[in-house]
Amino acid sequence: MRPTSAHKDLLRRRFLFGGIVQGVGFRPFIYRTAQAHHLSGHVLNRTDGVVVEVEGTSADLDGFAADVQNLLPPLAHITSLVVEDIEPQGGASFEIRESQSQGPREVLISPDVTVCGPCLKELFDPSDRRFRYPFINCTDCGPRLTIIRDIPYDREKTSMACFPLCPACRKEYEDPADRRFHAEPNACPVCGPHLTLLDAQGEELTADDPLLAALGLLGEGKILAIKGIGGFHLAVDAANDMAVARLRTRKYREEKPLAIMVRDIQAARVLAELTPEEEELLASPQRPIVLVRKRDAAPLAPLVAPGMSTLGIMLPYAPLQHLIFEKGFTALVMTSANQKDEPISIGNREAVARLAGIADAFLVHNRDILVRCDDSIAFVAAGQTRMMRRSRGFAPKPLALNRDYPDVLALGPQMKNTLCVLKGSQAFLSSHIGDMETPQARDFLHENIALMQRIAQCKPAIVACDLHPAYYTTRVASEMAGVRVIAVQHHHAHIVSAMAENALTEKVIGLALDGTGYGTDGHVWGGEFLLADERSFRRAGHIKEFLLPGGEKAVREPWRIGISLLREAFGDAWRGYAMRLKLIPEGMDMDILEKVLVKRINSPLTSSLGRLFDGVAALLGLRRTVSFEGQAAMELEAAARPQSYRLAEMAIRDEDGVLVIDPAPMIRDLVAAHIQGQARESLAWAFHQSVIASAARLTLKLRERSGLNRVALSGGCFQNRILLEGCIQSLSTHGFEVYQHTQVPTNDGGISLGQAVCAAALVQASDVHVSGSRA
Repeated sequence: MRPTSAHKDLLRRRFLFGGIVQGVGFRPFIYRTAQAHHLSGHVLNRTDGVVVEVEGTSADLDGFAADVQNLLPPLAHITSLVVEDIEPQGGASFEIRESQSQGPREVLISPDVTVCGPCLKELFDPSDRRFRYPFINCTDCGPRLTIIRDIPYDREKTSMACFPLCPACRKEYEDPADRRFHAEPNACPVCGPHLTLLDAQGEELTADDPLLAALGLLGEGKILAIKGIGGFHLAVDAANDMAVARLRTRKYREEKPLAIMVRDIQAARVLAELTPEEEELLASPQRPIVLVRKRDAAPLAPLVAPGMSTLGIMLPYAPLQHLIFEKGFTALVMTSANQKDEPISIGNREAVARLAGIADAFLVHNRDILVRCDDSIAFVAAGQTRMMRRSRGFAPKPLALNRDYPDVLALGPQMKNTLCVLKGSQAFLSSHIGDMETPQARDFLHENIALMQRIAQCKPAIVACDLHPAYYTTRVASEMAGVRVIAVQHHHAHIVSAMAENALTEKVIGLALDGTGYGTDGHVWGGEFLLADERSFRRAGHIKEFLLPGGEKAVREPWRIGISLLREAFGDAWRGYAMRLKLIPEGMDMDILEKVLVKRINSPLTSSLGRLFDGVAALLGLRRTVSFEGQAAMELEAAARPQSYRLAEMAIRDEDGVLVIDPAPMIRDLVAAHIQGQARESLAWAFHQSVIASAARLTLKLRERSGLNRVALSGGCFQNRILLEGCIQSLSTHGFEVYQHTQVPTNDGGISLGQAVCAAALVQASDVHVSGSRA
C-alpha cells in the first residue's frame, strides 16, 4: 500500500453501491481491488447498500472504479451507484469496517445458488477438513435468501447465528486473502450444522453416519424426506418401479410427472436428448428443473413421467445432494415434500407432521430454513430459456423496468400464484407460492406478503388483484385496510407482463392464450387477441365460445369438452360421432347430455384455447379424464410428430367489429380423419399447425385494422413448445416484431407483474377506472 498522507495530489472518493452487494463476497472483492490499486480507505455494509471510501491518485481511483464494474464476484449485481468526491483524510491502509444501520433499507437479497467449483473440490478431497461436509460454502455459493432473517446481511441476522465460528473458521472469515473472508454462512464439522436421521415418527435413528444410513434406505426402495436449501424433497430411486409407485400412492399423485435429479450432465445425457442450450441451463448457478426430451430407452421407472415425451431433470445444487450420488444411483426422484396444493415443508417437526404416512424416514439438519423456496422449472424454446416456475436461484432478484412507477403490491391470481412489489424502476417477484386452494397455501401467501414488503422495503398503498370476485387473492385485497385496490383483467395482466419484461409501453397486439381467465362479460376467457397498452385494452378477437358441460367437471373430464365441440361442429348429429369415437363413459345418458347442452345447464361459455386443446385430446382418444391440470394438453403435445398432413382451416368471421376464430371446420375434418384411421400423431401435429395458422391470420387482420406491428405472446398455452415456436416463426415471417417471456413465467406465475404495472400506470395517469374497460 502506498502511503497517502505525503502526497498533495491525492483524491478521496465515496461510492454507495446498491443491488445484490451483500452476502456475495462484495466487501472482500472491494478490499482486494483497493489493495491492487494501492488505495487507502474502508468498506462497510449499510442498510442502503455498501459504502466504499477510497483515497489515492486520480489514475488509481479510475482504475479501481473500472475493475469494480468489470470484475464483479459471480453473485454480485449492481443496480445503483452514487459517487462523490470528498475531502482526503490520509491513511496507509484499507479496511473492512463493521456494518451500520444507516440510510433507507434498500439492499437486495441474493437468491440461493449452487455450490461452487472450489467448494465442490474440497468436498471430495480426503485431506480437506471439510471432506464430505454437507454444508460447505463460501462467498461465491450457498444459501442466501432462505437463511436470511433481516438486512444488512450479517451472520447474526441469519439462521447461522446460533453456530459460533470455531478458531479455524474464524481465521478464514477474517483473512482478506481467503475465499471465505466475510462469508456469513461459513462453517465446518466442528462448529456448523450437522445431519440427523429420523424414523417415520420423527425419532432419531442411531447411525455412525446418518447420510450413509439414509442412502441405504434409498437403496432398499424406501421413501426418504430430505431437508435441502429451501425446503424438503421426497426422494426415491427413480429406477425402482415399486418405490416410485409407492410414492405416487402415498402422495396421491397419480400421474403428474415427477422431477428427477442426476449426478451430472453425462448422466442426464443417458436419459434425455439434450441441446447445448439445455445443458448450459442445467449446469447454470441457478440449477432449475429443466424440461427436456426423454430418450425412449431411458433406464427409469415408467411411472416417473407417464404419457409424457419430456422429463424434468435437475443437477445437484447443494453439497448434500452431491454426496447422495456417491451411492451410484442412475437418478433419484426429487419432488417437493408436500401434500397436494400445500407449500413445501421447511421445519423438521413440520415435515414429520405433514408427511406422516408418506416418508419412511427423514434426513434432517439443524440449520433452520427461514424462507420457503421451491425449485424453479424452466425449458428452452426458440433458443431461449423460458421460465415455468421462477423460484429458487432466481427469486427475489428484481426485474429492471424501463421507468419509475408508483409503489404497488400485486397479489397475483388463484393458480400458480406469485406476488409482485413495484418500487421505483424495479419489480420484485416472490418465489412460487402455488394454488390458493388450501389453508396452508393461503397462510404461505400471507407469509410472502410480509416477506416481499420487507425485501422491497416498502408497504404500498396501492394493491392490484384479479378481476375475478371469487378469487382468494381478490378477497384479501378487499379486506386490506387503508389501500386503494385496482382490479386487473386476467388476460390484460398477461400481456402487460410480457410488455414490462420487454420494456414496451406503447400499444401492442397481445395474444393471451391460456386455460381460464375471468372476462369482463363474466364468461371464461382464454383464447384472446387484445389491442393493449399498460392502462387499457380492447378485446379485438377471440376463439368462438363453446360450452363447458358440467362447469369445473369439464376441466377434469375433457370428454365433456369433446361433446361440446362435436355439437358445435355437427349440430344434432353429434351423438353419432360421439358413439363412433367411444367418447362418452359407459352408463352416461346421452339424452341428459343433450338437455345439458341445449339448455346450458351448469355449462358456462368459454373461449379458452387450453380447453380446446383438452377437447381435441379427448376426441383423439388420448386423454378423456385427467388427474392434474393441463394433462390432456400436455399429452396432445407429446403425441404430435411432424407430418405433412393438414386439416381444414378454422374460419375467421367479423362479429360486430370483433374477429372470431371458429374451430368447427377443423373439428369436422379432424374427426373424419380420425374415424378413417389417420394416425393420432399426424392429427395432433396438424391440430397444432391449424392453431398456429389461425392465430397468424387473425393477427394479420388486426395489423391491417390497427397499424400495429408489435405482438406480445403470453399465457399458459405458450408453455407448449410447438405452439410457441410455431407462432414466433409464423409471425416473424410475416414481418411482426414478436415479444415473449424469458424472465418470468408465461403462465399465471407471471400475472402479478402485469397486475402491478397495470395498476401503477393507471395511477400515474390519474385514471380511476378499473383495467378491463373497452378502449
